[in-house]
Amino acid sequence: MRRSVGIVAGACTALALAGTAGAVAWNKSGGTEGRAVGSWHDAAGRTPVSDQRALAGAAPSTSPSASPSASASAGSDVSSYGGSSARKEESATAEPREKMHESGKEEDGKQRVGELLDVEKLLGYGKPQREVFHYPKASYVKLHFDRMAMLPGDYVTVSDPEGEESYRYDAPKLLDRGKSVDKWAMSVTGDTAVLEVHRGGGSLVSSLLGKLGVRVDKVAKGYSRAEQARVPVDEMSAPNRTGREESVCGSDESSDAVCYKSADPVAYTRSKAIARLLINGTELCTGWRVGSKNRMLTNNHCFASSADAYETEVWFNYQCAKCGGYDVFNPTKVWGDEVLATNHTYDYTLFTVGNFDKIKKFGSLSLDTGRPAKGQELYVPQHPAGEPTRIAGRLGEKAGTCAVVDNAFDGYAADTDVSYYCDTEGGSSGSPVLSRKSDKVVALHHFGGCPNSGVRADLLHEKLKSYL
Repeated sequence: MRRSVGIVAGACTALALAGTAGAVAWNKSGGTEGRAVGSWHDAAGRTPVSDQRALAGAAPSTSPSASPSASASAGSDVSSYGGSSARKEESATAEPREKMHESGKEEDGKQRVGELLDVEKLLGYGKPQREVFHYPKASYVKLHFDRMAMLPGDYVTVSDPEGEESYRYDAPKLLDRGKSVDKWAMSVTGDTAVLEVHRGGGSLVSSLLGKLGVRVDKVAKGYSRAEQARVPVDEMSAPNRTGREESVCGSDESSDAVCYKSADPVAYTRSKAIARLLINGTELCTGWRVGSKNRMLTNNHCFASSADAYETEVWFNYQCAKCGGYDVFNPTKVWGDEVLATNHTYDYTLFTVGNFDKIKKFGSLSLDTGRPAKGQELYVPQHPAGEPTRIAGRLGEKAGTCAVVDNAFDGYAADTDVSYYCDTEGGSSGSPVLSRKSDKVVALHHFGGCPNSGVRADLLHEKLKSYL
């Protein structure tokens, strides 16, 4: 069963992710009409990723505190950074070029952005029915369950301290009740998650009560920015290369997307169609809606299977509310669903999302069917280092250095890419590269290196038009 749970939009300091193809459905909780929808999945033992723009934080903590010190959120629609509340197509084979993926290591495209902690907390049925998991400055908190033995009608909730972001998990089906589980809950943004067991079902003889309960065996917490900066380079990327510094070409000319709202309103509107992807618990990329159907596009090196798509949180409207500020719109979060097509040489993955109706309002982008000309000005909406949406390409009339350098650049194969000096960072993999002239996508960004490069959209259109 899939995705029928209520999520209450919450504070914004981080993100997270989890799960795989799941067997337990989420039911809507009260007062969540119109909110984003999520579910939980059977996990594959991977840990979540974090938001990278939290304010400087303390060293990583090792155990949850029983008393969170959470601050109030900034409002119902905007929340504050840094606070406590805050394979249907075969992949082609090709020799990889010596270029750094924006999402991290060349060999696997992964970037470490969170930490997994072992805990042992048993709740419910004669035991405590509420537990607070608090990690100061963490950008998200995500709980993993290895036991979910509950009576029919009982359920648990995982929420932030204010209850503004809350997820409900119903008791498993009767046949599954005695089995051990391997389930990640949806991440809660901010540094505190509150777990509660709610009794709503019948009763069992007292001799069985000792076998009932909900157990959390692991917690994943997202790094604060200060913690992220202390992660050794060799744990984040290929030796001596972070996939970041050389992708910001000269001075960083990117800005918060909202900075473009007046200076370049079309670019701002187009940026709404992109999403921050949290993949397999540890990976970070950007994706975007392509065409009017339920279709999302990102890189093959970000993920390539429906199992991974199913584990991916897709966050829309993760944008700053004010230019240069730290208040961020509460994102609309949905889960990835099915991979429709993927290809290594052209480094794309086309996939669908659950609860598509929730994200239609953010619009979509279209692929340009012609090869861009050298010198053509560009802009790139993206989630560099997991930050809220930024756009590379200077504000106003000029794009600065964000323009086509070579329209026949070598990617994984000859002439597959377009190169440019638009500023990008780790996490920008999968971003759309748009023409300032047509506002259509001319490339799918995937490599840093100055020049940076993306796969030509005209080639992608030929391969994907039957799906779009």
